[in-house]
Amino acid sequence: LSALEVSDGWVTSPVQTVLDCAATLPFDQALTIADSALRSTRVTRRELEGRVELWPGRGRARVTRMVAHADGRSSGPIESVLRAICIEVPGLSVEPQVKVTRAGRVIGTVDLADQALRIIIEAEGFEFHGDRLAFDRDCWRYDECVAAGWVVLRFTWDHVMNRPEWVREILEQVVATRRPVVA
Repeated sequence: LSALEVSDGWVTSPVQTVLDCAATLPFDQALTIADSALRSTRVTRRELEGRVELWPGRGRARVTRMVAHADGRSSGPIESVLRAICIEVPGLSVEPQVKVTRAGRVIGTVDLADQALRIIIEAEGFEFHGDRLAFDRDCWRYDECVAAGWVVLRFTWDHVMNRPEWVREILEQVVATRRPVVA
């Protein structure tokens, strides 16, 4: 291995590790690892893009695709996996951690949003939404988003991890219904 691929003399560098994962793992797993590495700042987008140029033929398409979609704004693994599902949906273009406003004030920051189609996609975990106050806050926030013209979709960890085909089906149906409204 070259000096670019190794750190501390015997382990692969963080950049090399991310790219090796991209070349060998399923897309959602590779994206989760890349998002985490970018979020930690141990790896930069510039480093990943620079190394794609040098990547050998085997796995190059997988590595290139992952680097194109990796985003350190993603808040955690469930959000990265959900975004990987979204990437597979034709006509859907989401970005992580989007601020949503209504009547000139910020409603909140949502996990994923397609701003053109005005679709919000949330990766929901019980730990952040499991008490009365959190439930009340969530209801207010989602009602405010709907009043501002957004469609809000909420998917649990179980949906994202164990029922990705169903998640994709729901996303495809909502995209199909939103296209005529937005166009």
